Amino acid sequence: MTASDLLNRLFMAVLTLAGVAVVVFCLLRIVPGDPIAMMISPSATPADIAALRAHYGLDLSLPQQFFIWSKDVLRGDFGISISQRRDVMELIGERLPATLELAFAALVFGVIAGGVIATLGTLARRTALDPTLDFVNGLFLAVPDFVWALALVLILGVFWPLFPLSGRIDPALSTDFYTDFYLIESLLTLKFAAFADLFMHLVMPMLALGLPLAAIVIRTLKEALAEAMVQDYVLLAKLKGMSPMRLVLQEALRNAIGPTLTLTGVQFTFMIGGTVIVERIFSYPGLGNMAIDAVINRDLPLIQGIVLTFGAIFILVNIVVDLIAAWLNPRQAHG
Repeated sequence: MTASDLLNRLFMAVLTLAGVAVVVFCLLRIVPGDPIAMMISPSATPADIAALRAHYGLDLSLPQQFFIWSKDVLRGDFGISISQRRDVMELIGERLPATLELAFAALVFGVIAGGVIATLGTLARRTALDPTLDFVNGLFLAVPDFVWALALVLILGVFWPLFPLSGRIDPALSTDFYTDFYLIESLLTLKFAAFADLFMHLVMPMLALGLPLAAIVIRTLKEALAEAMVQDYVLLAKLKGMSPMRLVLQEALRNAIGPTLTLTGVQFTFMIGGTVIVERIFSYPGLGNMAIDAVINRDLPLIQGIVLTFGAIFILVNIVVDLIAAWLNPRQAHG
């Protein structure tokens, strides 16, 4: 990817994010419901209601509201949460690290598990293990993440209680952190007790998000490896006596990893969106869980800030994936 290509991608990213801002702003004003109605007391007078609407700028026309909001967003000000009466960026900054840690843990699990099983499936071609792996992978593909979450709650949380059912960390251990990236900070500062507790809370939501991703990695990588294994350079290495394991890992994998990486990056963005339901099921205090509360409370500033944050993450991930793919396959990047 050349510098001009990167600039074009960044320009399109800005336009896309602006489009997201327009769409979410308009949709939130079209759907039924009044956010002020969630805040007023039964004894509030019409004057009190009018003052509250004016305070949040809801008494202005839609173009005026959008102009003021977009001008503030460009300055990094997403407004004040209607339901929590706090700065939206502060709320997002507190919850986003938990969601990012969960999403990246699920990504690592999905890629490693999927890569290992795809490699085993390639080595086990034309054996009894091959159709068994395909059946299991098809089952994993058919089950969405929220169903995995419910199943894990029953299996590993109720019937066989190995992991905590909810939360992110034991409250007794959650007061000694300087950042909101608890898992990373506890590992870097050698707080192993806290790290172990965080990881135990993370396992079930990580599996719920990571298992569908692993299934996609298995299918994509296995197909790419099957194509690579019949290429001339692989057949030549086989004639030279290279072992099947080395053929897959040293020869076929480097050419099969490109399409798998691209698809994994796309699926990672969908997986971040999936954290909304999974976090709710496990009462995990991330951005997705807060998004549901914001929708229930009709908290317009908070919903807008969360949607734009998710949109920015999606765009950034896609750009990073394109850069990595271009680095792994420079001929395609300059093609």
